[in-house]
Amino acid sequence: MAGDFWVPASSMIGVILGGGLTYLTQRATQRSAEITEERRRTSELQEARRAEQIQTLSDFIRFAYEAEGVAHSRPEQWSMGHDWYRSARPAMDGLRIAENRIKLICATSIHGPATEYSHALNQAVWRELDDKTIAEFLEPFKVAFLAAARQSLE
Repeated sequence: MAGDFWVPASSMIGVILGGGLTYLTQRATQRSAEITEERRRTSELQEARRAEQIQTLSDFIRFAYEAEGVAHSRPEQWSMGHDWYRSARPAMDGLRIAENRIKLICATSIHGPATEYSHALNQAVWRELDDKTIAEFLEPFKVAFLAAARQSLE
């Protein structure tokens, strides 16, 4: 009789042990899948943010070059109704918007150089340059901004 009791008990222990191991294996597999999915989502979010930052920097550069072109084409005499002013105002507004978007989306290390470059462009457009040419005046600000932009993307 004692032998009969031992066989079912050892079978029961085997079933419990097997079930426990199966549960632990399934739980570990599920957790591993959850971790993998979380890493995938994090990677996708980082890629989307990087793409948005690149687009923001590209927009700023586009408006900066537009503002520089406006500065080069500025006539000696102009008024608010002048054709030049009607092209200068939207270029400068776009630049200011792009600068503020950098402050919202990009790394803080690029905020200062973007603001300084934007202010220098503003001075160049409205001719507050002392005795320098537009290119001479803007070059250090442009170089500093582009270096900071490059570094922020690394």
